[in-house]
Amino acid sequence: MTKFALALAALLASTAATAAETVVITAARMLDVATGKMIDKPIIVAVDGRITQVGRQGDLVVKDGKRIDLGDLTILPGLIDMHVHLTSDPALGYDADLHHVPAYFVAVGVANADRTLDAGYTTVRNVGSAQFGDVGLMQAINEGVIRGPRIVPAAYALGATGGHCDDNRFPPGMTVDRSGVASGPQGFREKVREMHRYGADVIKFCATGGVFSARDTVDGQQLTQEEMDALVDEAHRLRMKVAVHAHGADGIKAAIRAHADTIEHASLADAEAFALAKANGTWFSMDIYNDDYILAEGAKNGVPEENLAKERAIGLKQRQTFQAAWKAGVKMVFGTDAGVYPHGTNARQFAKMVEWGMTPIDAIRAATVKAAEALGREADVGQITPGHYADIVAVAGDPTQDVKLLQDIKVVVKGGAVAKDIR
Repeated sequence: MTKFALALAALLASTAATAAETVVITAARMLDVATGKMIDKPIIVAVDGRITQVGRQGDLVVKDGKRIDLGDLTILPGLIDMHVHLTSDPALGYDADLHHVPAYFVAVGVANADRTLDAGYTTVRNVGSAQFGDVGLMQAINEGVIRGPRIVPAAYALGATGGHCDDNRFPPGMTVDRSGVASGPQGFREKVREMHRYGADVIKFCATGGVFSARDTVDGQQLTQEEMDALVDEAHRLRMKVAVHAHGADGIKAAIRAHADTIEHASLADAEAFALAKANGTWFSMDIYNDDYILAEGAKNGVPEENLAKERAIGLKQRQTFQAAWKAGVKMVFGTDAGVYPHGTNARQFAKMVEWGMTPIDAIRAATVKAAEALGREADVGQITPGHYADIVAVAGDPTQDVKLLQDIKVVVKGGAVAKDIR
């Protein structure tokens, strides 16, 4: 055998050995999120970052592999947040974009991705980022350049001229980035294709006004039914799911009729919207914690009074809608709008979800198995079962009895590697 052949064989053997690294994870308890049952003394085997076996210590004996013993902790799947903005930070101020170049916010995203992973979120859906910042973060994380969760990026959120996804803060003559703005069915088809071209894995569009936009009403519909129909059809043709910013009932129902996959916020959804969502299999992603932060800290962060007034008008109504939608049987996922409030504190929403009608296990499922289903990622995230990524978090105690334990994640394992350990 030539020297080249020997070197090549050695390289291939080394690569195979690295790819086949076995990790064995043990703990005192494991929450099976699908059944809600607590399993004593679990053992999880992962090869190349994916789970291959799950059993009980003593029943399943594994001789080889790197050991990660989590002692007396309780483990559950890595958490999923379906609505974040990693390149945003409210503490920077409402007009932070006027004082920094766009690249600054990618650096902000690096810090926020780190905080998010440490908080136990091993997968997030980033629903709106200028300059394709979330795509860049995803690439850097996937290639091991920086730490962070698995990111499902949307790139630019799409919207109508003068709408929530446009920037209405400036007079004529001032140029701003309007890369997500379109008009007409074909215009939105083109925007979907453009986002797909540059790396987006999900499409987000704004069907109604919002709290933090200027010169619109929070509930007013901003796209026509024909525009929504074309946008969603094009995204689905490209095998992309669609998330819709929608507060008002008319916009929510139009988006559901267009067969959008998730409705974000859903603040003023009515009984007809609930029925449509159930008939179409549409998920609601309702950020019912951040009202507390916005009203407590918004003025300090420079949020204008007109925007705070919108939040005061809609915050309680959104929580009441959450309660009514859950009682009506609408499918729910965990989405916080982190970036409107500080990243890393995402888990504060769990207690609000329980306060407004869910049981702790329902809230946990919304951030694990149900979120994975809504993403179309049931095969690789959201559960601790063979075939899934070895994404695991650990807490001290039983989160089905005290969901606030999820605010204090002790250990994070992503892809079989320990990302955080503060025991």
